[in-house]
Amino acid sequence: MEEFHKTRRLPPYVFEEVNRLKAKARAAGADIIDLGMGNPDLPTPKHIVDKLTEVVQDPRSHRYSASKGIQGLRKAQAAYYGRRFGVKLNPDTQVVATLGSKEGFANMAQAITAPGDVVLSPNPSYPIHTFGFLMAGAAIRSIPAEPGPQFFHALERAVIHSVPKPLAVILCYPANPTAYCADIEFYQDVVAFARKHDIFILSDLAYSEIYFGDTPPPSVLQVNGAMEVTAEFTSLSKTFSMPGWRMGFAVGNERLIAALARVKSYLDYGAFTPIQVAATAALNGAEDCIVETREIYKKRRDVVVDAFGRAGWEIPAPEASMFAWAPIPEKFRPLGSLEFSKLLLEKAEVAVAPGLGFGEYGDDYVRIGLVENEQRLRQAGRNIRRFLETADETLHNVVPLGTSR
Repeated sequence: MEEFHKTRRLPPYVFEEVNRLKAKARAAGADIIDLGMGNPDLPTPKHIVDKLTEVVQDPRSHRYSASKGIQGLRKAQAAYYGRRFGVKLNPDTQVVATLGSKEGFANMAQAITAPGDVVLSPNPSYPIHTFGFLMAGAAIRSIPAEPGPQFFHALERAVIHSVPKPLAVILCYPANPTAYCADIEFYQDVVAFARKHDIFILSDLAYSEIYFGDTPPPSVLQVNGAMEVTAEFTSLSKTFSMPGWRMGFAVGNERLIAALARVKSYLDYGAFTPIQVAATAALNGAEDCIVETREIYKKRRDVVVDAFGRAGWEIPAPEASMFAWAPIPEKFRPLGSLEFSKLLLEKAEVAVAPGLGFGEYGDDYVRIGLVENEQRLRQAGRNIRRFLETADETLHNVVPLGTSR
């Protein structure tokens, strides 16, 4: 059957093929170590769960909620930005609650995009950064994911050669999937460029609290003048291990936030009120649980780098996020990330995310999620070691190693 216009604009969902094979393998009894989806496995801190169960007992909390978020929640998010970044926000005009940062990005795209608008998106990057704007009718122009001189060269070329002029540039640091990090000097240059050319900045800061060095990742809103052109998206999914709760925020420029809030008002009644109250407790509570979560991910990162390195697969240690961005071993690189991911699933019982799913420039990599405990991660390393050590003997009739794509 012929696809509808908007679905026809979307490329095939690369992860679905791996997911089908994963389900099939599990149905056959395989013990799959799933490092493919960025789905936090840690429990939500007890004080947040306790607040949810307390509020849900009140029948009044079962009514429709506020689409832009209850006032206490918006105040808590504004207070968080003040403590963490030194950024002052008006909770009434510069903060809106979203159903996770993914929904926020998608609805921002609907709110500000006209058909044919040009949006600059990192490649590789989290899929909604591209797909949300494709569904809204935009044209996507890829820019490098890594912050550096090439990033700004790409911005300059885009302004010169794009018709119409780009509407917005998307940032994501710490980055998903690459784990690249940006410093405040980089943000200063981006803000200066955006203000000079009248381009919006849409910043995804979902991994702001998952970092492994001594310097916390900054917010682009810390830069003087950024508020004139920027909306930034955050999420409680990783910070507080609340992925299924679907709670996030968009903050920043009043015009952008008002547009998002207006679109959302037509589409939803906001998150369930007890979830919003529990999220308020999370933001206003002690940060011990955040520090503990950060330490757990750091230990897992070290285990992955060590265990996979012992297996013969050298993986750069990420400075932040809950992912390792792993170059495919040279012998297997001609297969591409999708076929290599399928091979790992079948031969090593380890699921990873194909880099191709994040953009064509990710096809020499796979994303490894730090979403299993240390014991399971070590087991994944042992499985991969056996796979790599026997590949020459066991795969010569299965895949043409060393051939070109």
